[in-house]
Amino acid sequence: MSEWVADMATFLIQTVIVVALLGIGLLLVMRNKGAGDSGLKLHVESLNHQRRSRGRRLRITTTEHGARKKLAKTFRQEEKARHKAAKQGKSERQNVPKVWVLDFHGDIKASQTEQFAQEVSAIIDVAGADDEVIVRLESAGGLVHAYGLASAQLDRLRSAGLITTVCIDKVAASGGYMMACTANHIKAAPFAVIGSIGVVAQVPNVHRLLKRHDIDVELLTAGKYKRTLTVLGENTQEGREKFIENLENTHQLFKDYVSDHRPEMDIDKLATGEIWYGSEALEQQLVDSVGTSEAYLVERMAEADVYHVKLEPPKTISRKVGLAISAGVEQAVIKGLGLIDAAGWQRR
Repeated sequence: MSEWVADMATFLIQTVIVVALLGIGLLLVMRNKGAGDSGLKLHVESLNHQRRSRGRRLRITTTEHGARKKLAKTFRQEEKARHKAAKQGKSERQNVPKVWVLDFHGDIKASQTEQFAQEVSAIIDVAGADDEVIVRLESAGGLVHAYGLASAQLDRLRSAGLITTVCIDKVAASGGYMMACTANHIKAAPFAVIGSIGVVAQVPNVHRLLKRHDIDVELLTAGKYKRTLTVLGENTQEGREKFIENLENTHQLFKDYVSDHRPEMDIDKLATGEIWYGSEALEQQLVDSVGTSEAYLVERMAEADVYHVKLEPPKTISRKVGLAISAGVEQAVIKGLGLIDAAGWQRR
């Protein structure tokens, strides 16, 4: 019990420190607001080069100490020869196709959509006819209109004639699957969560509580169905029926969208809101193959030049402080939740 109390005290002290740092960070943000370039910077990384560099480093590290310098010199000479051949147009990979890699990590509002749209535009401007775009997608879905817009960005790649592959390592459900279904090929890890083709809405109502305390709420609308269900007012059966009708209409639009992109699916059987794991999803034709994004990227590197493309905010002082504070708050919250969860079995 004493250890638990000590841990909780430590957690509270850390929380106070984090809150203080947060205040300082906000002051720095306000002070630096408007300073510097606020635009996103394009960051392009050759994954072939990254893998080659890591492999060389491992080989040097695991080589006998006396032979390391010689091996490192050999690698430098190889790299120099590679650059020279590229300048002279004699590189063996001169005409190999390119693969462009994008990441999309979706929250409930698909907040990354604007940045993702700009990344898509950048690739469309330079990609060749034989190029492929791989999107590493992770999202459990969210707002219908937000994920409709995000899906439209992937549709732009197909409209531009680019081969699009979506790789799902963890989850692409609901709005996440809406995005995934736009691809020419969907690859999912064996235990990735796939599907959830459905629509859900939840509206709390406190009307009876307010009525019990003699509190009236006046809800005035122009238009019969401007409000169907409300939080404060009294809900009617007619309002509920209209609300459900709207949900069913949205669900039908979702089903039609998936069917248009994956006509081989039995949409009425699969659009029940259920989820499947990757290997099960393959049987249901929700995905086209099973495998991880890393394995697929390594496979493509053997025959193509693979580039990771990402737009990033400028690395200002305020951003660095903000990221540090965010990481500190997250770590403190996780530790606090862990202590609370463990408290049940730590007590004597």
